[in-house]
Amino acid sequence: MSILHDRKLQDAVTGLQVIRIRNAAFYAYHGVQDDEQNLGGKFELDVDLYGDFLPAAELDSLKKTVDYEKVYGFIRSTVLEKKYHLLEALAHVIARGLLREFFNVEVVTVRIRKPHPPVRGVIDYVEVEISEQR
Repeated sequence: MSILHDRKLQDAVTGLQVIRIRNAAFYAYHGVQDDEQNLGGKFELDVDLYGDFLPAAELDSLKKTVDYEKVYGFIRSTVLEKKYHLLEALAHVIARGLLREFFNVEVVTVRIRKPHPPVRGVIDYVEVEISEQR
């Protein structure tokens, strides 16, 4: 991520609150290699949702915030409904979709991990991070 993008993102989240979903795990069929597309593997996701959630806190109202059960459902269906070659593509689709589906989310960051990727070496995981804003 470029310094300019970091600064713009930091400016965008200033004054906003964040809801985080951590380590949502799915068995799915993403990857470039045939084995990844046919045999599948485990994927882990983190999502940061930035918005003005103070009205929800003040009113104790689910209608004023983001229902993370619905966010999880959106992520789950996106991860499982289609095979992607690249984690970058999957993260982008999730980020854009969350902005489209949840009106009070201003900025979203999606991180996707692929544990034990098929590389010639020992790696715990590969991770992709994509941030999108309105």
